[in-house]
Order: sequence, then C-alpha cells, then structure tokens
Amino acid sequence: MSIHDDHPANALFALPCACQNLRRVTRLVTRIYDQQLRNADIEITQFGLLTALAIVGQANQKALSAGFAMDSTTLTRTLALLRKQGWIHVRPGKDRRERVFRLTEAGKKQVAMAQPHWQAAERRLRKTLGPSAWKQMQAAVARVTNAAAGA
Repeated sequence: MSIHDDHPANALFALPCACQNLRRVTRLVTRIYDQQLRNADIEITQFGLLTALAIVGQANQKALSAGFAMDSTTLTRTLALLRKQGWIHVRPGKDRRERVFRLTEAGKKQVAMAQPHWQAAERRLRKTLGPSAWKQMQAAVARVTNAAAGA
C-alpha cells in the first residue's frame, strides 16, 4: 500500500520522527509568515535577522549563528542579501576574520514597514490556535529548543 492509495493529495500524513514533524511544522508556519511579509518585500528569515539587530544594536556572525541556531552558509547568504538591499552595514571586527553587522537607517525603515505584516501573520496563527494552544505551543517550543540545544 502506498501513500497515494487512500490519502488525499493535500492531507498531512503521520510522520514517525520528531525531526520530520518539526521540519514540516516549520515549513508550514514559515509559509504563513512569508505570505504576509511578501507585502513588505521581505521573508521571515530576513525579518528575524533585522529584528535581532534592532534589539541588540550590533552582532558578529558567530553570535547571530548561535542565537538563531542557523548554519553559517545560510546565514552568510542571508546577510549578503540584507547588505545588498542596504538594510545592514558590516564593519571589520577585532580580528581580520570577524565581521560586525548593524542595521542601517534603511534597515530600520524596513523593519518598521514589515512589522504590521509580521503582526498579521502572528494574529492569524494565534487565532487559528486559540489562546490556550498558543501558550502551550510557546512553552513546548521553548522546552524542545532547550532540550535540543543541550542534547
């Protein structure tokens, strides 16, 4: 028996491992945020990095990679795109290899412009889940993140 026999094309099917389930939910949630943020010509990964820089002021690539648990190749590619857009500035760090990133004025404007679209995605997901499930999801994600980081 194959997956296609009595399973609608758009229906989710049970996955046997935590990794595949988490990857699937991440893709689905990312889609919700990207649909909304498309109106501001930005993706959720880009918005997240800009928002983090808005909060911390500046950070090197090692700190950003650790904070987002993002591989360096993906981070390098995303930072290059943000720089090309004029949303971040990069300067040399303490040694030749270190680079420090901060928001430009254009980056600050982009965050402000994208914020309502991000909020719309957040509201959409909150409404779908409901208040109790929203809080449970946040707690579960925090527990899984901490457990995976310590594993």
